[in-house]
Amino acid sequence: MSTDLQSRAAGGALAEKPKVFGLFSMVLFSVSAILVADTVASSAAIGVQGLGFWIILGFLFFIPYGFVTAELGSAWPDEGGIYVWVKTAFGPGWGTVTSWMYWVNVALWAPSVFVLFIGAIEVAWGVDVAPVWEAVIVIAMVWAIVLIGILPLEWSKFVPNLSAALKVIVLVGLGALGVVYVIQNGAANSFGLSAWIPEWNTDSLSFLPIIIYSYMGFELMSSAGGAIKEPRRDVPKMIILAGVAILAVYMFATFGILASIKTEDVSIVTGITDALKLMVDEVAGGAGWLFNIAVVALLFTFFGNMVTWSIGANQTIGSTGLDKTAPGVFGHVNKRFGTPDYAFVLMGLIATAITILAYVLDPTQENVFWTLFALSSIVFLIPYLMMFPALLVLRHKHPDQPRPYVIPGGKAGAWIATVLCEAGIILTLFLFFYFPAEGVSKGTFWLITGGGTIASLLIGWWLYRHASRRGGAPAAPASRDS
Repeated sequence: MSTDLQSRAAGGALAEKPKVFGLFSMVLFSVSAILVADTVASSAAIGVQGLGFWIILGFLFFIPYGFVTAELGSAWPDEGGIYVWVKTAFGPGWGTVTSWMYWVNVALWAPSVFVLFIGAIEVAWGVDVAPVWEAVIVIAMVWAIVLIGILPLEWSKFVPNLSAALKVIVLVGLGALGVVYVIQNGAANSFGLSAWIPEWNTDSLSFLPIIIYSYMGFELMSSAGGAIKEPRRDVPKMIILAGVAILAVYMFATFGILASIKTEDVSIVTGITDALKLMVDEVAGGAGWLFNIAVVALLFTFFGNMVTWSIGANQTIGSTGLDKTAPGVFGHVNKRFGTPDYAFVLMGLIATAITILAYVLDPTQENVFWTLFALSSIVFLIPYLMMFPALLVLRHKHPDQPRPYVIPGGKAGAWIATVLCEAGIILTLFLFFYFPAEGVSKGTFWLITGGGTIASLLIGWWLYRHASRRGGAPAAPASRDS
């Protein structure tokens, strides 16, 4: 059975696309994408005020972001998601750059996630992995997601589905253990109302981007719009259901860590594993089997999260290749599986190169994690600078486009949601640059993040110009009304 990309590559009709995502699968896919266990420890590292930040940013960013995505995704449910929206609003050049930045972010992000993977193993089972072997393991994990991603969506979707279920179980379990721990031993930190109020100092602001970053990913499901059974009906429902679940789980898991570990002792790399080990020892009488199961499940969620993002990002970049707004290599479709196989391989090569570079420049585990994470986050967030204004532009350019879901409040509601989201992204980008992690050389940090971001933007624009010179990309913005 072919995917939407395969159908387009072969000139197939829209009706021939397989529909593999129902509402339940969509919710699981989005939970797998957005609910990232690797950032929970980072939010706990700023203390109980992190819970206050989750709530405040939930109202000021997460909910408006969900509104924007719901309207765009229901009105333009085409394969490609964010690429389609930006392209239709601002033209093929900006659409291609957006798609490229969205895609290459995954190649930059995956190594940082797998650094956490190794850190969890070290804490859980008392092993010490040398930097060179860390790099080898990271690269091996990268190519594992490449191989899975090339498989057809009907098969690979089960990895995100299982990952979502395990994430909820592990993180809710972490919170539940925290409740029992507090009852038996008292809380490691004070959870009084005053502790929830953000301090807005440099220490807390340096971690603020982590929370905003942890909310991103609603649009990922729309990148596979052609594989959704009822996109206009189910996309808004998915955003509501997934959004409520994600916010609740994030807060409960953060509580679990802070219930058992003092704020100053929370590690951004091993915080979850440390908390699980401590609470299993104290609450469950040191049940090694329970701890081992929890760690294995946690490790799988790291892997599943990257599979989820790689699927969505490659479906997005695949659309640029098929539209000929980028070199056709990105749109190459595996004849057997119907997936953008060349795009997956290129992603693996970039992730491999950036892993080697990071470990050569600074082999310290936490520094490698934070530098790669910061670079991938900056590259990842730039497409949203285009996506949010696209909502207003598309309302102006295509007022008659059917919109099964419309942001409440009319024009004022749309403007408020857009401004809040755009401000959140700008603030986050600034803070990522302004606050390198403690212990990370500012020179190395700015070289990798600043240089990497500029290089990524230039490459994205070159890809579009290269396609234009070859006569592929249209010279003017193209409407893609559905």
